[in-house]
Amino acid sequence: MSSSATALLVIDVQESFRHRPYWRDSDVPLFIECQRTLIRGAQARKVPVLQIFHVEDSGPFSLESGHVVPLQDLSFTPDAVFRKRSHSALIGSGLDVWLTRHGIRRVIVSGIRTEQCCETTTRHASDLGYEVDYVTDATLTFPMIDRHGREWTPAQIRSRTELVLDGRFARIMTVDEALAEASSNL
Repeated sequence: MSSSATALLVIDVQESFRHRPYWRDSDVPLFIECQRTLIRGAQARKVPVLQIFHVEDSGPFSLESGHVVPLQDLSFTPDAVFRKRSHSALIGSGLDVWLTRHGIRRVIVSGIRTEQCCETTTRHASDLGYEVDYVTDATLTFPMIDRHGREWTPAQIRSRTELVLDGRFARIMTVDEALAEASSNL
C-alpha cells in the first residue's frame, strides 16, 4: 500500500448514471480526462485510490442491474472498493474505518455528482476532521431545474458548489494543484 496520509476518493463514477433521464454526454470526455489524470497521478505518488459505488435496491443503481460498474472509458485498479446507500460515502460503507486504519488525514474528492454525493461527502469528511481537497474539474453533474423553473447549467452548479465549500469545508483545487499537494504530503 502506501505511507501517504492522503487518499483519493472516486465517488459514484459508474454506469448507473447513463440510465438516468438527466444523463448528458457533453461534459463526459473532459471529466474522464481529468479523472484519469487525477487517478494516474495519485497512483504515481503512491496515494491510495478508493472507489465508491452508490447502490440502491432497484433500478440502475441496483447490483442486479449490472450497471454498478466503473463508467465506460475509465479503467483503473483501486486500492479498495466501497459501496454506499446514502449521499455521504462515509455512512455505512466502511470507508471511515478504512481511512482511520490507514492513517489518512486528507481526502481528495472527485466523482459524480458535483452537488450531491461529492459535496455531501466533502462536508461530512470536514465535519469528521479530515482535510479535504475538492477537485471540481474531476467532478461531473447535469443540468437541474429548481422549484422556480430556472434551469441551472453544470457550470453554474459547479460554481455554486465551489462557493459553499471553499474555505469552509474544503480547499477547491484543480487536478494539478491536488496532485502537487499530494506530492508535498508524502
